[in-house]
Amino acid sequence: MKIMDGHCDALTKLYVNPKLDFGKEDQELDVSYPRLKHAGVKVQCFAIYLSDSIQQPTFDHILQMVDIFQRKIVSHSGMRFIQHVRDWHEVEAGDQIGAILTLEGVDALGGNLTHLRILYHLGVRSVGLTWNYANWAADGVMEPRKGGFTRKGKLMLRELETMGIIADVSHLSTTAFWEMVEVYHKPFIASHSNAQKICPHPRNLSDDQIKAIIQCQGQIGLTFVPYFVDSMNLAVPIAGLLKHIDHVCSLGGERQIGFGSDFDGIEQWIKGLRHAGQYENLIEALCKNYKEAQVEAFLFGNWRNFMLGNLPK
Repeated sequence: MKIMDGHCDALTKLYVNPKLDFGKEDQELDVSYPRLKHAGVKVQCFAIYLSDSIQQPTFDHILQMVDIFQRKIVSHSGMRFIQHVRDWHEVEAGDQIGAILTLEGVDALGGNLTHLRILYHLGVRSVGLTWNYANWAADGVMEPRKGGFTRKGKLMLRELETMGIIADVSHLSTTAFWEMVEVYHKPFIASHSNAQKICPHPRNLSDDQIKAIIQCQGQIGLTFVPYFVDSMNLAVPIAGLLKHIDHVCSLGGERQIGFGSDFDGIEQWIKGLRHAGQYENLIEALCKNYKEAQVEAFLFGNWRNFMLGNLPK
């Protein structure tokens, strides 16, 4: 079965440690070419995330990560950069693995919308608006004041919509989420979030938020972060993830379900999902509990339909 993964932080690890090799099965990289190939991952999203170790992130830092993406990931003969619908079709028709470039947090753009347009031309196709805390555009979900968007942040949303960049609400504050629903009129995603009803972590989505994503025909990348799956269990099994699938389905979101592992952005793992090469364990659990057509949709088909409808033509 083909797989699309909507979020990983391999780029950050490659930035922090230049000795890491995406082309080898390096134990420090959850996501590497050999592991993706072994698992049958057909499309992987790679996030540009500037960690807290960079105290004053700038646009130059983002450009350095774009350079790493070009030199260390899509330069690999087995990889193909997906920027347009035609790229997706060519990946599906061939043997290469598709790579989509995303941005997690707009902090380093400094409110400069020209920087945003440059990133579009460099191939960034999805933008997560915040990380956990506030930036110039909006409040993140862990910001104590629980605010929404700034005036400039709302201008950015309109620019995203005009350019056709997909907005990503994972990490966004609840207030900002609902403000975005009013301002951004295209389908949007939560690239790596689970259901708050099943696991009451602030980073997870409420039922009303899930319904809003369903209503706009967006996409939810259920994530493998253990404490987003089950906050009461130190050793989270794959079965815990299925509870989130069942809940989103109960709200009418069967066609909105995909996965966004957050591999390489986590230091704890679900049992049996330690890295991208272990997707087969998730597939086995899914096949025991759902019809084959449902499993194919969760793993790939739902993301495929969304991307073909929202990538630039």
